[in-house]
Amino acid sequence: MTKRKPYERKMGATWWLKNTFHTKYIIREGSSLVIAIYSMVLLFGLFRLSQGADAFNGWLGAMSQPAWLAFHLLTLVWTLYHSITWFSLAPKAANLWLGQKRVPDSWIVNSMYGALAGISVIGLVLVLI
Repeated sequence: MTKRKPYERKMGATWWLKNTFHTKYIIREGSSLVIAIYSMVLLFGLFRLSQGADAFNGWLGAMSQPAWLAFHLLTLVWTLYHSITWFSLAPKAANLWLGQKRVPDSWIVNSMYGALAGISVIGLVLVLI
């Protein structure tokens, strides 16, 4: 056992505000909490749907209140921010090769945006039909 005292770096509660990279990272990770809460709201809507049309219509009525509409908008903005920042990080996580050449980062990012657009169109078509 050593008698040396280990170095303990003191970090305040706002350490992440001092570096733009860390700030963006914390905001992106914080968006996950908003998305998780939104998922619970939708699951509650599914639960109300299982209770019948009157219960579901009551839930829909509550969701059309201004506070809930603001929450929906906030969730949309944070989800888009989370997606954009995640897509820009994807090439660092996916080290793809075609033969002897590495796949360009732009191909990976653009294919993810294409998949997002395609899935969004399919979802929109399913909702509108």
